[in-house]
Amino acid sequence: MDSLQALGLTRLRSCLLSAVAFSAGIFVTSPVLAADSCPPLLKHSFPSLQDQKPQSLCQWQGKVLLVVNTASYCGFTSQYDGLEKLYARFKERGLVVVGFPSNDFGNQEPGSNKEIAEFCRLTYGVQFPMFAKATVVGRNASPLYLQLTRATGEAPQWNFHKYLIDRSGTRVLSFGSRVRPDDRELLARIDEFLGK
Repeated sequence: MDSLQALGLTRLRSCLLSAVAFSAGIFVTSPVLAADSCPPLLKHSFPSLQDQKPQSLCQWQGKVLLVVNTASYCGFTSQYDGLEKLYARFKERGLVVVGFPSNDFGNQEPGSNKEIAEFCRLTYGVQFPMFAKATVVGRNASPLYLQLTRATGEAPQWNFHKYLIDRSGTRVLSFGSRVRPDDRELLARIDEFLGK
């Protein structure tokens, strides 16, 4: 091989290495870019109910979220069934139901995270994402719930209060505990938000 060919191979290797490094740089920085584009309302992380590993709500940016404070010993606990059916029905279109167990109302969620996870799985077959117990009202409320309250002017008054967040993470609607998951108004708003 003459020196001219060797020089050409060296340049080719250098170009290929630069292209690989450039590509790797794109892949390394893209999660950062994704996090930067996450709406402020979703920039929260919470421990998962099942394994306590932190999960960010940003993983669902671009989806429609139905955020619900739940309890295992409440007159509305049977709504778990409806929430799971709602999630199964609309998840392919982009709906994510997100549960936050809370003991804020009537001490109706006294169990540990493990006990709550088992109850949800065994009693209602819950597959939608659930987070560890949280405070949803008062001075010690989760920052997410403080933002949801500010956005709607309505704080939860009891278990199974629902907040519907649009795909942009900017429009939020509030639905009280008595609004069941199969309520026509709730379904209409979900359909509206999913259609965008």
